[in-house]
Amino acid sequence: MEKKRRIRWFREAGKVLLMVFAVTIALDQWNSRDIPETEIPPVIARTLSAQSVDLIAMSKDQPVILYFWATWCQGCKFVTPTVNWLSDTYPVVSVALASGPDTRLQRYMATHGYQFDTINDNQGNYSQSWGIRVTPSIVIIKDGKIRGITTGITTPIGLLARLWLA
Repeated sequence: MEKKRRIRWFREAGKVLLMVFAVTIALDQWNSRDIPETEIPPVIARTLSAQSVDLIAMSKDQPVILYFWATWCQGCKFVTPTVNWLSDTYPVVSVALASGPDTRLQRYMATHGYQFDTINDNQGNYSQSWGIRVTPSIVIIKDGKIRGITTGITTPIGLLARLWLA
């Protein structure tokens, strides 16, 4: 009897996981519907550290993580440490949405130990040109093309898988 109960439990757990996976994919598709599918809008900008950023050129050698986030975003508090950790291995360019003046954003990043390049998008110009509707949103770019998109909270394993598949 115990064996049947375990088998039933695994079947039910599998169904729940499958449903969660399907809902997650559907939400990603819906939230990223305005993000370009392959061609990227040109992004040549200056970061908070006055570095020039050219996503197309950066993505020639390896995948680049383009991370749209905000200091006020609750979901970003879970995702940003993973993005920061990945910035040791992969190039990361983040776009901070409506997060205040440069000095405030720099203080926030220093307080949390974030090391990645950040463009301050207080007016929403970059996020609008990219069709960003949800924070956090992560776009993986390789060879000047979009190779993956995820919106909302994601796991380190999910983000690594997207980078490896790029």
